[in-house]
Amino acid sequence: MGKQDKKKEKRIVHSNAEVDVEKYFSHQLSEDKSLSAGIAAIKTLLMVLEKTKFDTVQELHSRIQSAVKTMRTSDHPITAIVSASELFSRFITFATFDDKTADECKKLMLHRGQVFLKKLLEARNIIAKQCAQFVTDGCRVLTHARSRAVLETLTVAAKSNKRFHVYVTRSSPDNTGEQMCDELKKAGIECTLILDAAIGYIMESIDIVLVGAEGVVESGGIINRVGTYTMALCAREMKKPFYVLAESLKFSRLYPLNQRDLPNDYKFSKQSLGKEKELAQAHPLVDYTSPAYITLLFTDIGILTPSAVSDELIKLYL
Repeated sequence: MGKQDKKKEKRIVHSNAEVDVEKYFSHQLSEDKSLSAGIAAIKTLLMVLEKTKFDTVQELHSRIQSAVKTMRTSDHPITAIVSASELFSRFITFATFDDKTADECKKLMLHRGQVFLKKLLEARNIIAKQCAQFVTDGCRVLTHARSRAVLETLTVAAKSNKRFHVYVTRSSPDNTGEQMCDELKKAGIECTLILDAAIGYIMESIDIVLVGAEGVVESGGIINRVGTYTMALCAREMKKPFYVLAESLKFSRLYPLNQRDLPNDYKFSKQSLGKEKELAQAHPLVDYTSPAYITLLFTDIGILTPSAVSDELIKLYL
């Protein structure tokens, strides 16, 4: 496929104008650093829905899938993009449209999409209020890389006059733990940046482990920044509670059994994909943590045990 064809694939044509999906999606993330890739994907799909003219629901579905495909080829983690897009498509079409015109269908879908987005924008705050109760005064918390849900939870806990110390892994290769540390310090929370290799060393003095997730799979396990699995193993061995904080938009219809089961486009950067020699030596961006190592999952639909995730997934997708 030529460069010109690829550019065309990244746009959804409507009327006499063109919507650059990739540009709009990337702009959402660069404009608001607190925005997750999943929420940015939903905002992008709402824009596509608003701008696109269609005669049938099937035609709209095809155009939404084209937009999702474009976002999947961006440089952002695709786990949440895929799950959020699937849930969004399911939610806006959860109605009968047989007796409605195309314009009426569009109006109804836009309303449902906006309701869906509003609900998800409140998710992180719901999670923070639930989990902050588990952060006790004087405790020592370990977290991995940068997680917006963990950051908000710790901020809520600190605002309730609790004093605690947070250890944050640097998270190679992009060192997002440094940003997490800076944000915690701005919130008045004591924290220490540690090497990824120091997880085992620090674990014996830790009270709880809090991590975010890029995706929650059907088994109740999670896909998250590489190193999460190592942290979970150490926590299990030293009998420390391992808590996951994740919005329901990250619930994904995947069922990996091990690291090899994760699709390559989930694990590796876009630069590495398609180059077999580079892929063999590439640094994975995420890993899979089995439900056996997870104590509880804090979500906007409740505090769940890993075994309860499959039931919630069925409710979300039915």
